[in-house]
Amino acid sequence: MLTTDSRMERVNDEAAGDGHAGEPAQDAARKPGGRGPRGGPGWRRTAGRAGTVAAFLFVLAALVAPVESTLLTPGAFARIPVEGIAGAALILVVPARARRYVAGAAGALLGLLFILKVMDIGFEAVMFRPFDLVLDWPLLGPGLEFVERSSGRTGAIGVLVLAVVLAVAVAVLMSLSALRLGRVAVRHRRTTARTAAVLGAVWVLCAALGVQATDGLPVASRSTAVLAYDHTMQVRSSLNDGEEFAKAAAVDAFRDTPPDRLLTGLRGKDVVLAFVESYGRSALEHPEYAAQVGGLLDAGTRRLDDAGFAARSGWLTSPTTGGGSWLAHATLLSGLWVDNEQRYRTLVNSDRFTLNHAFQRAGSRTVALMPAITRTWPEGGFFGYDKVYDSRNIGYRGPRFAFATMPDQYTLSVLQRNELAGDDRAPVMAEASLVSSHAPWAAIPRQVPWDQVGDGSVFQGMGKGDDAPWPPPDKIRGEYRKSVEYTLNTLISYMETYGDDDTVLVFLGDHQPSPVLAGQGASRDVPITVVAKDEAVLAKISGWGWQDGLKPAKNGPVWPMHAFRDRFLTAFGG
Repeated sequence: MLTTDSRMERVNDEAAGDGHAGEPAQDAARKPGGRGPRGGPGWRRTAGRAGTVAAFLFVLAALVAPVESTLLTPGAFARIPVEGIAGAALILVVPARARRYVAGAAGALLGLLFILKVMDIGFEAVMFRPFDLVLDWPLLGPGLEFVERSSGRTGAIGVLVLAVVLAVAVAVLMSLSALRLGRVAVRHRRTTARTAAVLGAVWVLCAALGVQATDGLPVASRSTAVLAYDHTMQVRSSLNDGEEFAKAAAVDAFRDTPPDRLLTGLRGKDVVLAFVESYGRSALEHPEYAAQVGGLLDAGTRRLDDAGFAARSGWLTSPTTGGGSWLAHATLLSGLWVDNEQRYRTLVNSDRFTLNHAFQRAGSRTVALMPAITRTWPEGGFFGYDKVYDSRNIGYRGPRFAFATMPDQYTLSVLQRNELAGDDRAPVMAEASLVSSHAPWAAIPRQVPWDQVGDGSVFQGMGKGDDAPWPPPDKIRGEYRKSVEYTLNTLISYMETYGDDDTVLVFLGDHQPSPVLAGQGASRDVPITVVAKDEAVLAKISGWGWQDGLKPAKNGPVWPMHAFRDRFLTAFGG
């Protein structure tokens, strides 16, 4: 007499198409209303076996898939996962009553880890790092907003719905796949045990010999176990991040510096701090950009020299890459390493003394030009701006250029007309966010005569709207390069046109572009340049070891970006 558990296992096996048929095919064909052999046990058995193969491949893919998109090759899946061997052994030894629950739970956990692996692949492809389970959730909002700007609201909603549906489907299907494979393993217990033993021995041998499948990936895979361990350690570290940041923020050598000792070397100067979107070290050193961008900077150095200007250039290491420009802005201005959204929110709700505050205290008017800001921006009050120009009040009447709401030339033109024109005024410290080189590089403006910029109507016909498609893969690097060249040319032309003895320009990249453009293994370094006509300004930074001209030396000094505030205030202080 069959027990209840035995009957249930047999029913499940037959439903999966891996058990013995309950009735001969010819009997089913003779039944009134039967569908014949196609709907009989033979067809079900074939479908069941196909389902089992699909479940096996699905689980295998989840176990061995690498976390870098460039390694997603067929060879990456021809590996032996130690987690699969352990799972097969586990399902054979657990009691029958617990087997289903163990298999289902293990499958659901693997599904969640697979989703996490996919998120890691995405973050590695864009930001050179894995997804942080504690600190990165706030970044999903800006990411969705970027999709909305690039593909429209309908596209953004579609992406969100699809992502949620796929995540749920993966978790459910992985659990069902594990249940199916568990039933097959139990039914073929002896074969399963032998196969697990052989594969285990092969895994140990391959691990000991360091045998590789492809692209440096080991045949003896343990990628899922490593993924789970690394993220567990990451969670622990991230939970302590707030305390570490608070300790760093408590130290500030300049908070109480009196006005008469702040920025004395820049008194009477207009200082323009310009962040160039996605202007990273790769723009100067990657084989596909170096000749053109480097040539532009060399020519720009000569142009500025002819206009009476000199420049010094170095490197900073950005806290972010591929995106998250606000983290770089906050890091440079605050003198704190702001590499995640939690640190950023903590910072902007504090009373940290920023570089803007220093200029303000020293008697300068502080302004920000933020063309990418399209709604209320409360952080402006924290940074210490007397005036913020954003997309809503900057007066632009021209077309949009994909993500960029307006050309960089218009942004700098507004700065000149509204803040720097005229003599009867206080000196100005302006932060300008230049976004023409922002992804998707689908529409690049052309420079026009400065006296024709006006309200931006002159740019009509150049833009492609906010839903402009991405350039094709074979052209995207060329379009990125052209966008960086446009912004650099605009800055050089601006100084030639409007710069004088009291103008100091500091421009730098906010971060590297994504690995697709920067190349795998690229650093987080970005160029930074100081341009001035007054020789005394550059003399103040002569000890920094920076290269003369607009192009940093390849082997020049590299500072973390948060070190700039203190070095700058020290160099130009009393």
